[in-house]
Amino acid sequence: MDHTHGDLSDRLQTDRPHSARVWNYLLGGKDNYPVDSEVGDVILATFPEFAAVARQQRQFLTRAVRHLAGEAGVRQFLDIGTGLPTADNTHEVAQRIAPESRIVYVDNDPLVLTHARALLTSSPEGACAYLDADVRDPERILAQAADTLDFDRPIALTLLGIMGQLSDDEHPEEIVATLLDALPSGSYLALSDGTNTNEALNTAVAGYNQQSAHTYHLRSPERIAGYFEGLDVVDPGVVVTSAWRPDPDAEPPADAAVEAAVCGVGRKP
Repeated sequence: MDHTHGDLSDRLQTDRPHSARVWNYLLGGKDNYPVDSEVGDVILATFPEFAAVARQQRQFLTRAVRHLAGEAGVRQFLDIGTGLPTADNTHEVAQRIAPESRIVYVDNDPLVLTHARALLTSSPEGACAYLDADVRDPERILAQAADTLDFDRPIALTLLGIMGQLSDDEHPEEIVATLLDALPSGSYLALSDGTNTNEALNTAVAGYNQQSAHTYHLRSPERIAGYFEGLDVVDPGVVVTSAWRPDPDAEPPADAAVEAAVCGVGRKP
């Protein structure tokens, strides 16, 4: 799982933008390189609301994990496509509610893994593990996650902004189904992804795809809702990100940002 420092340096690709680092820049973080901020600025020039979209995704994660660890009583989380650490990471939200919660973070960006291991420390009662793996290899993720998680008890799978990084040729629906098939009854999926319903966002993402080491694929809200097939979707359903159980004092987002992503939480019967 671990790599030597040399391998990490080789994989960082500091000469090309990387999705996790561009996202970090859009969230106002410091864990990015000039190539990342340059592409971030191109995105913002085309679709200025993108920074608000990035914040909404993080806020949905917080609200979803709060629901899962609280009302739903889940104590295990498999967070794939973790991204660079920021405020209210999955284990922090879950362990505030239930200190015994166990979290496995999965990412294929060496910068993310380096920061995660340094910064994301579990409560003494719970556990955090970090897997260097790609969502395109779900069997490997499941096998390694079993070292930390009990697959006989419910697990919440979180996939935020990650399935859009897969092209149609990589069969994202099949990957989600493979992951869910391995989870027991009473498990959950929390997922959000960018939609193709805004022309300015479509243009911004097309520009990003031309310059980045990774491409992003916006999809229709209906297609994203398809990831929840066979699950009992909790209220209010698969909706625009800002509309999923918003905090009462939350600032309403700009109209353009509202349309840019949808999300949902579903329970496996």
